[in-house]
Amino acid sequence: MTSGQAQQLQMQEPQQPPQQQREQRVQQPTQSQHNEPGVLESLGRWLDRQSDSLTSSFKDAGKGVENFGREAGVAAQTTVEGAKDAAGSVVRIPAARVVTGHEVCKVAPNGAPDCVAAATAMCKARGFEGGKSADMTTADVCPAKVYLSGRNSGPECRTETFVSRALCQ
Repeated sequence: MTSGQAQQLQMQEPQQPPQQQREQRVQQPTQSQHNEPGVLESLGRWLDRQSDSLTSSFKDAGKGVENFGREAGVAAQTTVEGAKDAAGSVVRIPAARVVTGHEVCKVAPNGAPDCVAAATAMCKARGFEGGKSADMTTADVCPAKVYLSGRNSGPECRTETFVSRALCQ
């Protein structure tokens, strides 16, 4: 380029003082930094946050299901062990039988029925060594003349408790 051509270019482009050129360069990056994000950019950020939140929720739910499964397994194991123990107890008493009958319970000194002796007597009558009451029944027992007179209670009636079933060994 010749000096004449350089002078023509300088004349075509307006000369700016060097101070203005520096300010323009400084202002350009600053303006781009202050630009507000667009709607699509804001929407994208929001969707990213929602996705992270949803992923976290699914992870927490997965951990909860794992814990539930683990606890259910422990409960099942405990139940199985309990059933084995119960089965073992039943096997240990092979001679135990439930018998039915009607053995009156004597009245204890405190006024309550004493059915332990009645259950033992019921079992001994059937050839066992002893037993415990499994079912008791209470009834009002009155003489026939009370019922014939049309009443079902009175001073002549008494409450009677008896063993109707016993577990004998």
